[in-house]
Amino acid sequence: MINQELLAILACPKCKGPVRLNAQEDGLICETCALLFKIRDGIPIMLIDEAEKIN
Repeated sequence: MINQELLAILACPKCKGPVRLNAQEDGLICETCALLFKIRDGIPIMLIDEAEKIN
């Protein structure tokens, strides 16, 4: 689980837009860029090169 205070200040590294927790709570989604940033051991991996493209 990610800390809610951390979630409130995180932004997409590509567009600087907001990110939201996905339904499984194992990643952060940027709707604008259609990218999923995985969360590993409670730490969001906010690297564009490691993000997964979604729909």
